[in-house]
Amino acid sequence: MKILVLGAGKMGTFLTDVMCIQHEVALFDTNPKRLRFVFNTYRMTEYEEIREFEPELVINCVTLKFTIEAFQAVLPYLPKNCIISDIASVKTGLLEYYESTGMRYVSTHPMFGPTFATLDNLSTQSAIIISESDHMGKAFFKDLYGSLRLKIFEYSFDEHDETIAYSLSIPFASTLVFASVMKHQEAPGTTFKRHMDIAEGLLSEDDYLLTEILFNPNTPKQVENIRAELKVLLDIIEAKDSERMLAFLTKVRKNIE
Repeated sequence: MKILVLGAGKMGTFLTDVMCIQHEVALFDTNPKRLRFVFNTYRMTEYEEIREFEPELVINCVTLKFTIEAFQAVLPYLPKNCIISDIASVKTGLLEYYESTGMRYVSTHPMFGPTFATLDNLSTQSAIIISESDHMGKAFFKDLYGSLRLKIFEYSFDEHDETIAYSLSIPFASTLVFASVMKHQEAPGTTFKRHMDIAEGLLSEDDYLLTEILFNPNTPKQVENIRAELKVLLDIIEAKDSERMLAFLTKVRKNIE
């Protein structure tokens, strides 16, 4: 298959490397410096090159802020039968956009990032494929993600964003709160250092990506849950109530079993 990847960032180059042996792949980025370290791949910086390539599938890997803008820029250069796709971590507004184009589409979300994941062993990681997507597009990504040994789940656009609000917004918000009150420690303990590693990894991500995940319409409910539990814990600590603390710890252990 002839596949065009938009954006030579971490995920764009990773997916290019994964696909370029079995498929004819082109990587497009307006910054030629970002195309230096790909192999067995066409490198493109001009839109007319896309027209000549005639891709059958486009995978949009640009920064979340520019996902729709990138689609709008390349659509005039794509064949009518081309399937367009995204890997955005927040899907708000994408269904309406896809339907407005009249083109076949597939939306997915590999639930890992190059910052944290071990890319040569993804068997513990997951991917979501959006159920409203084109059948052929879904089949392609099921094969692709299956070859990476990812656990594959199929959700609707709405179900995806609800899941992301739970699985990403809670740890993101918790980590940001931890980092916001952190002070430098001369002799940090193991738990502190682990939290620091997570915070540093999170803050190495694109600011707009973090913002959009936290601005997910489903996030406020999850953050409110954190605030409510923090209030309960603070009450227990201030009262030095051992019985309530034991009950709280028991509940937490059951949650993570």
